[in-house]
Amino acid sequence: MREITSEHRIGIAGAGTMGQGIAHLALAAGHPTLLFDIDVAMLEKARGAIQKTISQSIERGQLQGNSEEYMKRLELVNEAYGLKADVIIEAIVEKTDIKHGLYRVLESENTDQTIIASNTSSIPITQLATGLKHPERFVGMHFFNPAHIMKLVEVISGVATLPEVAQKIAGLAELWGRRPVFANDSPGFIVNRVARHYYVESLRLLEEGAADHETIDRILEAQGFKMGAFKLMDLIGVDTNFSVTSTMYQQFFQEARFRPSRSQQLKVQAGHHGRKSGKGFYDYSS
Repeated sequence: MREITSEHRIGIAGAGTMGQGIAHLALAAGHPTLLFDIDVAMLEKARGAIQKTISQSIERGQLQGNSEEYMKRLELVNEAYGLKADVIIEAIVEKTDIKHGLYRVLESENTDQTIIASNTSSIPITQLATGLKHPERFVGMHFFNPAHIMKLVEVISGVATLPEVAQKIAGLAELWGRRPVFANDSPGFIVNRVARHYYVESLRLLEEGAADHETIDRILEAQGFKMGAFKLMDLIGVDTNFSVTSTMYQQFFQEARFRPSRSQQLKVQAGHHGRKSGKGFYDYSS
């Protein structure tokens, strides 16, 4: 595989918000696309969500034709053993042991030429590649939410990643109209490392009683940010954001400035994960 073209089959593991956005991009570029999730109901929900965003893109003139032409290239898979593709992008829960279990299955069912990429936002690529038969064909491909709108994609090489593999993934991102940047395999890569304190400091102000979350968001937006920290956490997923902060806190050897928030942890424990659950720091139930 000299370069990745629209003829190559794309596999996506995880039918959540990020997986849906990545599938949208693959379908829009003409790829035969497989979307995997163990939750059949989630797969059906994802199909409807993807068709909706594709229809919206057609209405805006960003895509030509009708949504059915794109959707006929989508195949839903609820067994990891059925996820066979030229490039597989993993976008499942941010838990290393679960990711490792999936990678073992993917390697056993795919050829030695298959590239496996992770959409992880904070777990080191070298750590995720541990135990793989072909760590040289494993790479980070980190999208931002919503993936079908946000242009930036971080391409992260682990210690064993071949340079040509990273280049192919960057080329795929460009084929999809994204803007790839190469990042070192360091805690948080680029964006999450820079942006972490946007969330951490906002949460600290909330916990100290300096202001409520709505006021903090208004102040941030008044300073030019498109979205306040709490609105953004709700969009990303309060649970996902908390997981990233916790991971970075460990990677920086419990450095105090990266300490996770107790109030955010309580939100996660209560199931208030943001927009996707109907409630986070804001209420989306109505």
